[in-house]
Amino acid sequence: MTTRGVLYVHSAPRALCPHVEWAVAGVLGARVNLDWIRQPASPGTWRAEFSWQGDPGTASKLASALRGWHLLRFEVTSEPCPTAEGERYSSTPGLGIFHAVTGMHGDILIPEDRLRAAVARAGRGESDLEAEIAKLLGKPWDDELEPFRYAGEGAPVRWLHQVV
Repeated sequence: MTTRGVLYVHSAPRALCPHVEWAVAGVLGARVNLDWIRQPASPGTWRAEFSWQGDPGTASKLASALRGWHLLRFEVTSEPCPTAEGERYSSTPGLGIFHAVTGMHGDILIPEDRLRAAVARAGRGESDLEAEIAKLLGKPWDDELEPFRYAGEGAPVRWLHQVV
């Protein structure tokens, strides 16, 4: 059984770009050439997108291969398949890595024990429940990555259609 996904490199210094390609190739077992374009949200950095197909767990392997580079911003997604839920990984230099399991419609699925722990921390006054839930949903990562997600300087744009 295979799944599909996308690697979004939101920003990488030019010197790191070939290393990203080598890391992705090492996970996928095939040569990879990414189409790098300038990232206007962070001058001096580059961005790329890459659609991949592989076994369930490939997104995790890609995220693990890339997570060690401090100057890299990226996201890896995988679609659910009959044998596995989907996944989403987001990484920023300041926040580190975020992982979420996603359902067939792209919704983040939060395990019961993580929700209970968030409610317990909020109940003890250690944090605010809204902030805890925001972290479980990856909001801090979304907030930081949003300026990097916009297409710019000739980036390919995919038009998505709302399903009602």
